[in-house]
Amino acid sequence: MTSTVTLLSNNEVAHSSVILETLLGAVNLKMKVIYKITYPNGKIYIGKDLTDSINYFGSAHDRLIANDFSREQRRDFTIRKEILWESETAADSEINQKEIEYIRFFNSNNPSIGYNRWPKFNS
Repeated sequence: MTSTVTLLSNNEVAHSSVILETLLGAVNLKMKVIYKITYPNGKIYIGKDLTDSINYFGSAHDRLIANDFSREQRRDFTIRKEILWESETAADSEINQKEIEYIRFFNSNNPSIGYNRWPKFNS
């Protein structure tokens, strides 16, 4: 059995380290997002996700949504998730403010339009 060892110069090692750090950094970036969920009945929910999880679909009140769909309708149920805004660097306070801005823009706190219950809708 023969093995070969290749020695790298200091420049090659330094360059390899920079590439590795860049790749690892790109993998570990957590995008903070504001998203809109659209349900089959057309109602929406605006929320935030500080981890950009692909399988997170919000924390709308379960009972509000359940009341709008029959047992039969629940058997084939498709929702849509759209990213409305994203940032790698925004502070949590900015994310919170953006969420409120989008809730108000889309009127998703109006019970006839959406499932957000905060901020309180004023008719």
